[in-house]
Amino acid sequence: MLLMHDIRILGERRWAVPVLSALADEGGGGRFVLLLNRVGCARSALASTLDHLKTSGWIKRNPGHGHPLRPEYLLTPKGAAIASQAQNIGTVSDRLNLTPRAFQRWTLPLTYELQASPRRFTQLKSELAPATPRALSLTLKQMIGNDLVSRRIVEEFPPAPLYDLTARGRDLAQAL
Repeated sequence: MLLMHDIRILGERRWAVPVLSALADEGGGGRFVLLLNRVGCARSALASTLDHLKTSGWIKRNPGHGHPLRPEYLLTPKGAAIASQAQNIGTVSDRLNLTPRAFQRWTLPLTYELQASPRRFTQLKSELAPATPRALSLTLKQMIGNDLVSRRIVEEFPPAPLYDLTARGRDLAQAL
């Protein structure tokens, strides 16, 4: 089970889950070019993701790199634990036909927050504090479009939308 802090870090780059999953599949290490071919993202996106993962302490540069067969990047012990969860998320994403482009920065944190119970927008905004209302709104719309979240209007005064995970969204939440 991932902590909310780890989920936020994982969600900051859409390619973090596939990169960590690829590193775990390769035995805990990988080379830039092989990761680029396996993940299928742009060079700049992979470089940015790798820098982000290094900053988070989940991967490190291989100090013994130099031989063509040695990996350039290695998972740290904490990164190995996160990478196994990333493999679970990747497996569920593949089963749900979700590409990495379906994951915006707040997709995983929203999934995590909604797994406990349905929430109003203002509750989500306060629980995901640095997220702007526009970012949350766009992410919720994309998640509704991917059939991960449902929206219904609560008949109170004033009427308010209530967001909840669909069956597909619950599958993704279980991977977290």
